[in-house]
Amino acid sequence: MRRYTRKHHSSLILLAVISIAVASAIVVFKVSKGLSWHYLASPWTWTSTLGGPFSSRHVIDKRKEKAKEYINLERIWNDDSVKRRGKHRDGSLEMVEAVLAKARALIRDASLNPSNSSTSELPDSDYVPQGDIYRNPHAFHRSYLLMEKMFKIFVYEEGEPPLFHYGSCKDIYSMEGLFMSFMEQDTRYRTWDPNEAHVYFLPFSVVMILEHLFDPIIRDKAVMERTVVDYVGIISNKYPFWNRSIGVDHFMLSCHDWGPRATWYVKELYYNSIRVLCNANTSEYFNPKKDASFPEINLVTGEITNLTAHLPPSNRSILAFFAGNLYHGKIRALVFKHWKGKDNDIQIYEKLPVGVSYSEMMKKSRFCLCPSGHEVASPRIVEAIYAECVPVIISQNYVLPFSDVLRWESFSIQVAVSEIANLKNILMGISEERYDRMVENVKKVQKHFLVNDPPKRYDVFNMIIHSVWLRRLNVRIYS
Repeated sequence: MRRYTRKHHSSLILLAVISIAVASAIVVFKVSKGLSWHYLASPWTWTSTLGGPFSSRHVIDKRKEKAKEYINLERIWNDDSVKRRGKHRDGSLEMVEAVLAKARALIRDASLNPSNSSTSELPDSDYVPQGDIYRNPHAFHRSYLLMEKMFKIFVYEEGEPPLFHYGSCKDIYSMEGLFMSFMEQDTRYRTWDPNEAHVYFLPFSVVMILEHLFDPIIRDKAVMERTVVDYVGIISNKYPFWNRSIGVDHFMLSCHDWGPRATWYVKELYYNSIRVLCNANTSEYFNPKKDASFPEINLVTGEITNLTAHLPPSNRSILAFFAGNLYHGKIRALVFKHWKGKDNDIQIYEKLPVGVSYSEMMKKSRFCLCPSGHEVASPRIVEAIYAECVPVIISQNYVLPFSDVLRWESFSIQVAVSEIANLKNILMGISEERYDRMVENVKKVQKHFLVNDPPKRYDVFNMIIHSVWLRRLNVRIYS
């Protein structure tokens, strides 16, 4: 899965690309050192004042890091060095960066000095985040309001449906189509002036490319390569913005398992751009410092009404529940091996009995098991949140959606694959007081996973936009 690694020539290519970048001085950029505090920084580096260092088991492949050096994200070139090279600054980009610099300073102040920026003093008639479901409610609230006020997204108009500007709004890939639909109609963030944009959206649909161009018999993956490469080529030749930033301020979005694969074919898209993915798998080189995870939501019919349920914990008679395909990855196989038919408290089904409702089973369960399938993401996580059933996430190398803002440990249980055999003891060991608190937190966090048409503040569409906003804040671009 490393399309662009060239073992024999990587050093020469790396040196050549860096030399060209230095010589031409097309773009100079750096990671914002000032954003290494709390939740805005990469999950690899930040330290939470609420819970200590981020306890990630994810490891970025060192070879991937070396390959990424060709754009040298960590190198700092100051203004004087640019002036000495005799290069003129880009006026519109300078204005964009000034806006972002102001936002960084205000969010930093809210994070470090919450008493000076009380959320109760910020104008927000809809919602004031509070409680332990957030890493820093003050910083998140300030960031969200600044996003609404400042953030501008340019959507490239090139490309025709159904491969571009369109996607399915039902079934397991619904969020890919819904996001495109909402973005096309958006009036808050979308700008028609590319010179004032902070980020640029590449509106291709991986789901539609595969549905319309991929032959399941021939299985020629090159159709995806040709589509993506040609599209980036068109917009990079027609507009200056891709070349100006080497793609750093551009983003794509996909909920398909092959979403990451679709970015292999353009180095800048793979290594530099913001990739918003359901398949947020660090073992497949998802990088939370620049990439964003968003939730997989299975809207079977496309209907978005009555998604949530309300059933008191006292009516939940099943300890834990799961139903799904056994032959869908190694983790599920382990769950079936240890628990199917072994214990009445943990009910595991490959296919539910006739007359038994999947949604009703979730509503009757205290915990809903969410094991990964072939890929790390699972729609059961959001289904559990909708059903007010505490999610039990069994996965590896998965960066959870919105985890730079949300404290997932406050409303979910994460069980290591090695602990599947001990699952019942883990769940039984959770006190009633802690369980009740987690259920209340599940109810609170529902807002951020709800799909609304049109979108509502703080819902899943706006949380995805906020994730992109944070990634854009993490980099400064100079012309």
